[in-house]
Amino acid sequence: MSRQSAFIKVSGDLCAAPEFLEFLRITARDYFAVVCVGGGTQINEALKKAGFVVQKHGPLGRETSSFEERQLARDVLETNQAILQDKLKSLGIPVTVVIPVLEIASVLCHVNGDQMVRTVYLGFDKLYIITMPDRAEEKAKQFADLPKVEVVSLMPF
Repeated sequence: MSRQSAFIKVSGDLCAAPEFLEFLRITARDYFAVVCVGGGTQINEALKKAGFVVQKHGPLGRETSSFEERQLARDVLETNQAILQDKLKSLGIPVTVVIPVLEIASVLCHVNGDQMVRTVYLGFDKLYIITMPDRAEEKAKQFADLPKVEVVSLMPF
């Protein structure tokens, strides 16, 4: 029998928190674990700094109007991914790190991290959403229809 799999969506605000890293260490003992790292707060800051208007978040995530905005958002996510990968390697935690961006025929398709959980739901045995305490109740309501999803609230460091 193969080891079970876990998909873990983490807020970019928490991806380097010691409590999250400990959560990953424990989870990786029992599961083949994949982390999808977000970066909404950092993306908003980068867009503002670059002079773009931060557009609304629709039901599928952040709406953008140019390739440059999508590329900037992907750059922020890839930075978060690299930071987390390096941290996990230094701690010896065997977890794969992905970002919520699909590239389909060279078209960048950003996927809201929460939507990514729904996208991969059927492929994983267990799914976790690691979020800030002030977002946990809403996330729990949002995923109440998916029994394999567990919302975990962590405080940032």
